Amino acid sequence: MDTLYEILEELQPDVDYKTCDNLVDGRVLDSLTILSLIYEIEDAYDIEIPAVDIVPANFNSAKAIYALITRLEEE
Repeated sequence: MDTLYEILEELQPDVDYKTCDNLVDGRVLDSLTILSLIYEIEDAYDIEIPAVDIVPANFNSAKAIYALITRLEEE
């Protein structure tokens, strides 16, 4: 999870990712930032995020993003 926090803070440093649960719905992360985030996650965790998983629910919080990462690592 620390790696994810580092990635998020590099992309958008002024957000409290440990408590924020509306990253997409609250427009904290825009579409370009999400694309950058996906690239960084895929590189750091050596996974591929399928297009069907690129939905707001999977990116609304660090916890949701990490759950996605964990699920994809297990597949």
